[in-house]
Amino acid sequence: MPRLGFVAAFAVLALAACTTTPLRPTGPGPVTTTPGASTALSFNALAGWSQEDHLGALDAFRQGCGVAKAPDLAAICRKARADRVTDDAGARRFLEANFRPEPVAGQGLLTAYFAPEYEARMSRSAEFSAPMRGKPADLVTLDLSQFEPGLAGKKVTGEVEGGQFVPYLDRAAIEASSVDRPLAWMRPEELFFLQIQGSGVLVLPDGRRVRAAFAGHNGRPFVGIATAMRDRGLLPDNNTSGDAIRTWLADHRGPEADAIMQLNPRYVFFQTLPDDGKQAVGAAGIPLPAGRAIAVDPSKHAMGELYWLDASAPKLAGAFPAYRRLAVALDVGGAIKGDARADLYTGTGPAAGAEAGRVRHDLRLYRLVPQPQS
Repeated sequence: MPRLGFVAAFAVLALAACTTTPLRPTGPGPVTTTPGASTALSFNALAGWSQEDHLGALDAFRQGCGVAKAPDLAAICRKARADRVTDDAGARRFLEANFRPEPVAGQGLLTAYFAPEYEARMSRSAEFSAPMRGKPADLVTLDLSQFEPGLAGKKVTGEVEGGQFVPYLDRAAIEASSVDRPLAWMRPEELFFLQIQGSGVLVLPDGRRVRAAFAGHNGRPFVGIATAMRDRGLLPDNNTSGDAIRTWLADHRGPEADAIMQLNPRYVFFQTLPDDGKQAVGAAGIPLPAGRAIAVDPSKHAMGELYWLDASAPKLAGAFPAYRRLAVALDVGGAIKGDARADLYTGTGPAAGAEAGRVRHDLRLYRLVPQPQS
C-alpha cells in the first residue's frame, strides 16, 4: 500500500509528521553485538530470538517471499513453501539453517502504520464535509529513468501548464478547488489520516464496506504535523500519538484544524474497490501479514527480504516496551528513508490504529542473509 510514512502510522506524524492478529512484543534484553559490525552473528545473539513465534514468522515469510528477485532468496522461498514444517521447533530449525543474521549499520527508528476503517457518506453534510477525491486527469507522473538510466526508480509528479511541466497544486490549493464527483464524503481529520496511511476501508450507513485504495499523490513533500503541534503548545512532548492528534483535529474542526493539516502540502488521491475482507496490499502487490510486514526504503532494501527487528526505548506514552520479531519487507513509505528505518504494519481497524499510533522506538535492524544452498 503505497504510503506517506506513508506514514507511518500515526507515529510518522510524530517524526515530522492487514490476516493475523497483531503480535505483542517480546520482553526486553540487550543485544550482544554492535550494529554495523562485520562479524557474522548467531541467532542466539539476537535478543528475544528464543521467545519468537518461529512458525508465525516462517508463515509470514512464505506469504511474502514470492516477490523476492534475488535467486538465493527465491530458492529458499520455494523450499519454505514446499516444506511441511508445522511446529515451532521445526520452523526455528529451518530459519537457522537457511539464514544468518547480519546487522544493518547504525541505530535507527521503528514506527508503525495500519489500515483504518472510517465512516463515510455519499452526500455532504456539516460533519462529513471533506470530499475523497479520485486521481485528477491532469496529474502527470514522469519516470525519470526514461531520460537517464542512472535515475532508475526516481519519479516526479506535476502537471503540464502552458507547455511547461510544473509542480502540482499543494494541499491548501486542492482543498480550495471544487470537485465534481467525489468518491465519498468524510470527516476532514479522518480523510487526512486516511491519506497518511494510504489506504483503508469506508463504512457506509447501510453497512456496505468499500475499500479506499491509493491512486496517486500530488508530488509535494510529506511534512508531519506533530512537531508543529508540539512546538505551538497544542500537544505535550510525550503525547503526539495518532489518537491525540486526531482528537485535537476533531475538537477544532474548521479553519483552525484545516490550517494545521495544511502544513502538510502532500495530498493523496484514491480509487474505490470492493472490500474483499483481506488485509491491505503493500507496494509489493500482496496482502500484508499484520504484525509481520514492514515498509522500508527501497533504495536500501529489497521487497521480500526478511529482517529481525529489535526495537526498544519507546518515545510515546502508552507504547509497548519493545518489539522483537521477524518481519518481511513488503511495502514502502515516503517518510521511510535510510538503512536502519522500518515502519511496522499492525493490521486493520481501531485497535491496530491505537497500537500503531504509539510506536516510535529506537531500532536495531538485522537482515537475514540467505545461506548458500546445496
